[in-house]
Amino acid sequence: MNEMDLQMQEYTPSEEESKSLIQLSAEVMGVGEEQAEALFLRSKEMMNTMIGYKELRMRYACAMKEIRTKFDVLNTEFNVLYQRNPIKFIKSRLKTTTSIGDKLDRLDIPFSLANIEKNIHDVAGVRVICAYVDDIYAVAKTLIQQDDIELIARKDYIANPKPNGYRSLHLIVRVPVFFANETRKMTVEVQIRTIAMDFWASLEHQLKYKQEIADEKRIVQELKECADVIAGTDARMLEIRKSLEAATGEQSEDDILLEKLSKFDVPFE
Repeated sequence: MNEMDLQMQEYTPSEEESKSLIQLSAEVMGVGEEQAEALFLRSKEMMNTMIGYKELRMRYACAMKEIRTKFDVLNTEFNVLYQRNPIKFIKSRLKTTTSIGDKLDRLDIPFSLANIEKNIHDVAGVRVICAYVDDIYAVAKTLIQQDDIELIARKDYIANPKPNGYRSLHLIVRVPVFFANETRKMTVEVQIRTIAMDFWASLEHQLKYKQEIADEKRIVQELKECADVIAGTDARMLEIRKSLEAATGEQSEDDILLEKLSKFDVPFE
């Protein structure tokens, strides 16, 4: 019997053991056996839910790893084939239990494992930071076109920014995760943005949660103006890159081969 089997047995007492526990609980609490049994069954249900919830979080954490790995592979491929990394760095986070509970409350939905999977699509989140705006769409396209990725939803806040100035490309995807005894399709939210967009969003998030903001309306307007300036900077940087690429001209096959050979021993990132 392995360790997992032993752990499961701790939460599945025999019928005789359960009866003894109920009798003992009735004596300790000074209640009837029927009431004690109801409390015992409720406690057992809660423990099973806790175990199931931990396993659910584990599955979401593994789904994040799957998505991160996919982006890492794409970035390595781009580096070798095109000598450029479109992805600068990747962040990931698992939604806290408090945040999950708060979101279910806002939706007026009771807490259950099934309701979490059905109604909350951002339990697992991966954020991809790119250098240029066109990299965002290129990276998103290469992810979505993979055979095992299912696109659930797409929101383009770059083409259509939020009123506060927020910009990012959001994807809700479903990815299969292979466990020891089963394969589960898990949902992950992917946010793809530029370095400048991430800089603004991070600071805006910090400022938004500051307490007792004086002249909040003015601050919100200034943040919106900063977002517009940053978007303009992103556009200018992309144009500069394209101008440099155009000035350099199209490389010959021999030039491309020599450039790749010059980086032959560069470690894979």
